[in-house]
Amino acid sequence: MKFWNQTRISLLALTFVTGLLVTGKVILLPSLDKPKINAFIFPEAVPLPQWQLSLSAPLKTLDGEHPELVAQKHYRYIENNLPVDIEMRYLQNLYNTDVNFLVEQYTSIKSSATLRQKEGIGYYGLGIDQQRAYLSACINPRGGSTFTHAQFRNNRYMNDVRFERLLLLLKGEEPLLDKRCLWVHMSIPVQNSSPEAAYQVLENIWFSWYKWWQPRFPKS
Repeated sequence: MKFWNQTRISLLALTFVTGLLVTGKVILLPSLDKPKINAFIFPEAVPLPQWQLSLSAPLKTLDGEHPELVAQKHYRYIENNLPVDIEMRYLQNLYNTDVNFLVEQYTSIKSSATLRQKEGIGYYGLGIDQQRAYLSACINPRGGSTFTHAQFRNNRYMNDVRFERLLLLLKGEEPLLDKRCLWVHMSIPVQNSSPEAAYQVLENIWFSWYKWWQPRFPKS
C-alpha cells in the first residue's frame, strides 16, 4: 500500500509539472499548432499464421464527416474455407474512444459487445450480429489494447505522461495525451458452430494480429 501511494504521488507530481510546462509553452508560443499527424498507408499484406490472404482493398468511404479518420484498409484471409474479414482504421484526436460507439458510427451493428481481457494483450469486445461473430478493439500507441473510453484514458495517463517524453512535448512534436487508435474490427460467419467456438477462432487471430501491429503502431 505504501509503495502504491508513493507511486501515485510521483505520477501526480509528474503530471502536474508536465502540465505546467506544456501550458507555459502554449501561452508563450501560441503559434505552435497541435502536432501534425503524419500520413499513413496500410501495408498490402500482413502475415497471419495458418491463414491465406485473399483480399487487400480500400474500405468504402462513409457518408458524413469523419475528421478523426486518417486511413483505412480491408483484409480478408481464408483457412479451411472459413473467411475472416479484418477492417483496420487509423484514427486520431479521438474524444470518445469507446469501441461500442465506434462500431455504431462506422458499421450497421447496433448490439453491444461483451468485454474480455487477455494478459499481455489488453481488452477487447466480442459479439454476434446477423449470423456473424465479431471482435473489436483499439490498439493504443502505448499500453495494452482497450475497449472502453475509461480504459483508453487510463492508458494515456499511465503511459503518455512520462519524463522521457517531456522534450518532445515542449518542442510540440507530440501531444501531452496521444489520442490515436488503430481500431481493429474482425468478423467471421458463425455457420454451424456455436458463438463460443467462433469467438475462440477470432481470439486466436486477434492475439497474432495484435502482436504484429502493436510494435508497428504509426509514428506520430
